[in-house]
Parts: sequence; C-alpha cells; structure tokens
Amino acid sequence: MAKKSTKRKHSGKSADNGWEWLGTFFTNDRVRFLTGLFLCVLVIYAGTALLSFFYTGKDDQSAIENLPLWRLLVGNGETVKNWAGVRGACIANLLMNRWFGISSFFILFYLGAVGVKWMGIYHRFSLLKCFLLCTALLLWSSLFLSFFFTGKDSFLVPGGRQGVYLTEMLERNIGKPGVILLLLVSMLVIAICLSAKVVPLLQKFFSFEWIEHRWKWHWPKPKPRKRTEPKGGKEEKEEDDDDDEGEEKGKGSGGGGTAGDDDDDTPFIIHIPDGKEDDEPSEGDVQPPPEPPGPRRPSPMDDDDDPYDRSSLGPYDPRLDLSGYCFPTLDLLKIYDQAHVFDNEEQNENKKRIKKTLEDFGIHIVSINATVGPTLTLYEVVPAVGVPIRKIRNLEDDIALRLSALGIRIIAPMPGKGTIGLEVPNKDAQIVSMQPLIASRKFSESKFDLPIALGRTITNDVFMFDLCKAPHLLMAGATGQGKSVGLNAIITSLLYKKHPSEMKLVLVDPKMVEFSIYSKIECHYLAKLPDEDKAIITDCTRVVNTLNSLCKEMDDRYELLTKAHVRNIREYNDKFVRRRLNPEKGHRYMPYIVVVIDEFGDLIMQAGKEIEMPIARIAQKARAVGIHMIIATQRPSTSIITGNIKANFPTRVAFRVSQMVDSRTILDQPGANKLIGRGDLLFSGGSIDMTRVQCAFVDTPEVENIASFIGRQPGFGSAYELPEFIPDGGGTAGDVDLGDRDPMFEEAARLIVIQQQGSTSLIQRKLSLGYNRAGRLMDQLERAGIVGPAEGSKARQVLIPDEYTLELKLAALK
Repeated sequence: MAKKSTKRKHSGKSADNGWEWLGTFFTNDRVRFLTGLFLCVLVIYAGTALLSFFYTGKDDQSAIENLPLWRLLVGNGETVKNWAGVRGACIANLLMNRWFGISSFFILFYLGAVGVKWMGIYHRFSLLKCFLLCTALLLWSSLFLSFFFTGKDSFLVPGGRQGVYLTEMLERNIGKPGVILLLLVSMLVIAICLSAKVVPLLQKFFSFEWIEHRWKWHWPKPKPRKRTEPKGGKEEKEEDDDDDEGEEKGKGSGGGGTAGDDDDDTPFIIHIPDGKEDDEPSEGDVQPPPEPPGPRRPSPMDDDDDPYDRSSLGPYDPRLDLSGYCFPTLDLLKIYDQAHVFDNEEQNENKKRIKKTLEDFGIHIVSINATVGPTLTLYEVVPAVGVPIRKIRNLEDDIALRLSALGIRIIAPMPGKGTIGLEVPNKDAQIVSMQPLIASRKFSESKFDLPIALGRTITNDVFMFDLCKAPHLLMAGATGQGKSVGLNAIITSLLYKKHPSEMKLVLVDPKMVEFSIYSKIECHYLAKLPDEDKAIITDCTRVVNTLNSLCKEMDDRYELLTKAHVRNIREYNDKFVRRRLNPEKGHRYMPYIVVVIDEFGDLIMQAGKEIEMPIARIAQKARAVGIHMIIATQRPSTSIITGNIKANFPTRVAFRVSQMVDSRTILDQPGANKLIGRGDLLFSGGSIDMTRVQCAFVDTPEVENIASFIGRQPGFGSAYELPEFIPDGGGTAGDVDLGDRDPMFEEAARLIVIQQQGSTSLIQRKLSLGYNRAGRLMDQLERAGIVGPAEGSKARQVLIPDEYTLELKLAALK
C-alpha cells in the first residue's frame, strides 16, 4: 500500500509539473513576444498575397485550380504571378474564392491584433471582444457582398463560396426581402454593440421629429390659423408646440379625457430639466410668443422696473477678449515610456506566501484574487466562515515580513465587497505620466466645472474629481513624498481645461521657489492685489492682505448673486451669458478663483489667527461664488491643521507620513503611514471610503514648457485685480493730521477731481507710488473732505465737483 501511494503521488507530481511547464511556456514573455512576432509576419505575408490577388488572380486562376500544389512547387514550366509566390497564390485563392472573399481581411485583422497584444506593443483591448466583432463583421460582409455583388463571369467571388452558400440557403427560406431585412437588423445590432451613441440617434430618427421640424420650416403658416381660432384661450397660448390633432380632440371630446392627458404631459416635460426652466424660454423667444415666462417671474432684477433682456444680441462670449488663445498642446508633456508589464511569477509567489502565512496562524482562505496596478497590487482575500477580521488585521507586519515588502496596508473589510484587501507594493514601480491622463477621453469629455486629473488607481483607471464639488482641498505629507508634484498636476489639469477668462489662480509660495515658474502666465491666469508688483505671493503680510481681499471679493459676489436672484456662480454666469443681467448695474462675468497655498505650516507660525480666520471664512462660504482653496503642508500636526481648518476642508489628500498620529490628523484614520512614497497617496472625498492613487508625475521642465507656451500668447493687460484691502489700524480719517500732509497731497487731489474717481489704485498708477503711501494719501483726502468714506471694493465718492472748488479748498487748508 505504501508503494502504491508513493507511485500515485509521484505520477501526480509529474503530471502537475508537466502542466506547470506548459503554462510557463505559454506565459513566458519571450515566447509570447516571438509568437506574436510570427503572427504579425504571417499577417503581412497573407495580406500581400490578398492584395496581389486583385491584380494577378485572373492570370493565376487556371494554374492554381487545375494543377495540384506539388506540381506548382516543383515548377515544371508552370509559374504564378502573385507577389507572394506559389504559396501566397494558394492562400489568396483559398481565402478569396473558397472561404469568405473580401471579408477575409477581418481574419487577418484579428490575427494581427493577437500578435500585437502578445508582443506587448498595445494591449488596451480585449481579445474576446475583438474576436466577436471580427466574426460578426466577417459573416455580415460575406453575406452582403454575395447578395449584392456576385458576378457570374468574374474570377473573384466577392463574398466567397461560403457567402454564396449562405445566400442561397437564406433566399430559399426567407426570400430576398427577408435577406435584406436580416442584413439591416444585423447591421444595427453590430452598430449598437460598437457605440453607445447609436441608440439615441435611432430614437431621434424613429421619433420623426426631424420630419416635423422640416415641415414647419417649409410651411410657416400655422400661426395665422391659430390666430383665427382663439377658442382654446390660455391653454393654446401656453402650449405652442401642440399639433392640430390635439385641438381637434379637445373639440370632439369636450375637453374631458384629453385635457387631463395634456395636463399630465406638460408638467412631466417641464420636470425633466429640473431647474433649467429659465433656459428654455430664452431659446424659444424668437418663436411664437416673445416672452412666455413673463407672467410667472415678476422681476429678475431687484432695482429694475422692467426686466433686462438683451438676448436678441446673441449670447455673451467671455472668451472674446482672448479669442485667439490656444490651449497647451499634448506634446509639451513627457511620456515616460515604461511598459506596464505584469510579472506573473511575482504575483504567484506573493499569493503563495500570503496563503502560507495566514494558514500558519490558523486562518483558512477560500480564494485570493489579484489586481495589478502601476505601483502596487491589491490582493482580495475571501476568508473561511467564522474567521474574525481582527485576526487578519493584526497580521499586517507578519505578512509584510514574509513578502519582504516596504509595507502593506490591510483593508478589512473592503467597502461593498465580502473580501479583505491587502495592498502590496510591486518590485518594479511604474511612473504615471501626465500626458495620457490629459489625452484620455474621460478628461477631454469631462463636464466638470474645474476638472482635476490626479493620477491612476490600482485598476490603472484615470482618477479625476471636480474641485467645485470638493469644494476645498487639504494636502499633507512628509517632505519629499510628492506634494509639490501633486500641486503641479492639479494646476496643469486646470490650465489644459479652463480658458484664462474662466479661471484665475492665486498662488502663495512661502518657499519662493516652487511657483516661480508660473510667473510667465501672470497676464493670463494669475490674480493679485492692485498695489502688488508680483502676482506670486511670498511675503506673509501680503498673504494676509490677499486673503482678506478675497473675503471682500466673496462678499461682493454674494451681493451680485442676491441681485440676480440666483444661488451659485454657475447659474449667475449662465444668466449673464444669456444677457439677462444689466452690466450698468454692476453685473459682470465672474471667473472661478483657485487659491493654492504651498506651505501652510510656515504661514501659521508667522501669522497665526490673522491667516486662519480669513481662510475659515472663505472655506465656509466661498463655494457658491466660485472661490476654492488648496492648502498643502509638510507638517500635519494639530497645531498646523486645526479643527477649524479640518471642519471646512472635507476633501483630503494624504501622501506618506512617518507616524500614525499624522495620518489620523489628515484622514481621521490610519493608512498614510503605510504608503510607499514617491507619489503614492490616499484620497478621501469626505466619506469613510478612501481611494489609493498613484499621482501623475509632472516634472519641472514640463511645467516650464507649458508656462512658456501660454506666456508667448497675447494676454490681458495685467493680472486679474482683486479688491483693495486696507488693514485695520492702518489709519482712519479721524486719526489723520492734516498739518502733516504728504508732499504729493495737492497733486493727488487734483488727479482725483479731474478723473472724478476716488481710487487708491489710480493714485498708485498715475503718481507711481506704493500702496501704503497711496493709502495714507487717500485717508488725508477723506479727512480734508475731498473724497467720501470707503465703500468696500467700490471707488470712493468724489465730493469736489470741479478744479475751481478744489483750489478754494486747498487755499483754505493752507
């Protein structure tokens, strides 16, 4: 018995070794590459033979069909003219005439796709889907060509002999009309499987709306007939799109059931847009009634007696000032050509080690699945029934020791799944390039207001989020773990998607070296205070003034939203573009403002509460008016990231940190201390679930190329000016001593009276003065009664009407 058992074990082991050797043979990279190369060469050779068949098939037909292949190979006086020789002529005759005809090119296409994927040149497609598509097109085109283009005296059978047999069989069973219907239906099925846009097009086509629009365009006479039949009263005026059939039904049935049906249809159609009711009338103002929603909206403006409507001028174009602006091209970004290779041996070895480690501690595993990403692999473990989760969670360090990994992270359990996740770093980490993210369809076709492509997930998908929905972002991590690269990726995404008239950046750089490369785009994208020489802020006092200026800008924007009777910047700008807001009443197109602070910890240490309070105000209220903040710090401690900051920054990005306490400060849970660094991050969107992302790498030369490309184009005259801000305690009109007037006092007074504009920035520009001196001059002018008090961001009122009155005033002061 012992000998029998040993023989069985030996035979089973040899069989297993045979299957393992066979699997290793087919999964070996070199074998797969050589096999794919052989298929590609075979496809090129067969394709040459098929192309030559169109020119030489008539001359070679008699020699190929009448003589056997061995006679042709020996070559006793018989020759063929095919470019691929005797064997090429035989292959072409076999595929063209005996098999599927011209449709045989789909066979070569599929074999070429298999070869390309096995060689590792391009593998972003499924061989199964490609096989099903090529098979469907092969059969359909063979039947189509055989049914419509088969010639009796031609050397070429377009659909092949298989297509001819299939056509004859179908004609006997369903007739020629049935074959035509079968071709049409099968073509629609293939098109629907290929693209999701086919179904909406078919629905629009079969609804026959295009016939109705064409009929109305050719016959624009239903209006006089409606005027001669005013029996419908208000219902006919409100329902301008009803047909004559609805009116006849209303007359015939006395308005009973059909009236109820009309009432049901109307609210249903209005309810679908769900808040875009104001858009529909502006588009239909040219048609029957000039303004249908007039009686339902009393007044869109707060101070206007009549509604302001200039929609007849066409929509306002905010990009008109820079209509020739060109967005950065993709060739400015570098592609790090590193093939995403799956190391099967590494994955299988890790699976065995994980299973062995868990079994050594008495934990039985039902199954393990692996998902390979650019920098790490996610192993999803299904434990046996009765195994406590905490038992697996406590083995984190033991599994890392067995795998010899930098560090693993256990997700127990995985949200929405009945598995436990183990994230294990790969030995050869891949660099995620920014160029494929920007070029992806997900980013280019995104409808986000402020789209940001941050990197790739474990499943190698593009990870994106909308900063408007964030609405503010807190980024933290240890030094050298990728925060600056992450900020560059965020800014690059915005530059590739938003026009200079639609977005402005406020860059705060206490290090003075991180954001200096963006100085070239000052006249396009940057915003600053009127008195600042440079748009990129590096001084702490300037940061405080800028943040308080943003608070003023926020309050001014809320006033405009209140006057326009809208709730957010998107509705406001949409209303302004449709020319429903009067610019003479102070309304203007409002761009999004994104504030990026690189090293927040240094600012907190210098300013403290002075900088924390305006940030808290902006974070609490500025979402609706399009002002969003991104704060980054390398010291995620409670003294830097206070509770007031965390409460208003729901979206968090955590790079690698050294301690679990820092991870809890950023994410309110551990995990960031288990990251592997170099752009590896955890993204939290305000919920318990976190997403692990490999941040896209944007190098400094790439950012310089983008900034230079934008800077070479014509821009605005200067950076976007924020409202003026005078710090508290900087001097009031009551504290000013007119006995100690500035030497430029009289010149500034004459300038203000001539221009009739009381603005500090005007004094700065015309007299070439600094902001502080211009502010003191304005306080002295207010104390002298030449200008009125400050009114927020608006210019001061000039109290002196002319120069003669001013000279009398100055003489009295002397």
